[in-house]
Amino acid sequence: MAKRPRNKMPISDRAKQFMPFAALKGLPEALSIKEKIIVPKIELSPEMAEELDLKMHRLERGKIAAVVYFCNDEYLKLSGMVARIDETSRILQIVNTKIPFDDILDIEL
Repeated sequence: MAKRPRNKMPISDRAKQFMPFAALKGLPEALSIKEKIIVPKIELSPEMAEELDLKMHRLERGKIAAVVYFCNDEYLKLSGMVARIDETSRILQIVNTKIPFDDILDIEL
């Protein structure tokens, strides 16, 4: 009895067998949310507010700055070029990120 030749699997299907498999859809996202540590927003003391005000006045458009600010129950640090300082709207824009003045904790020039 002669053996029939096997049909070869197309190359596009062969790659699929080595792709990662997620048994529980959405589990990695749920775990990353659970790992997030929620922190309360820090109220600045008068001394801290005065020091921050001095730093804000030294900011210039086009200069590089690092800003620590409160966003979604956590503190983030963003470094980049100052794109805009809007005193009327009280917004500091670093590259494409707009940060309300009231959420800024510290600025490094």
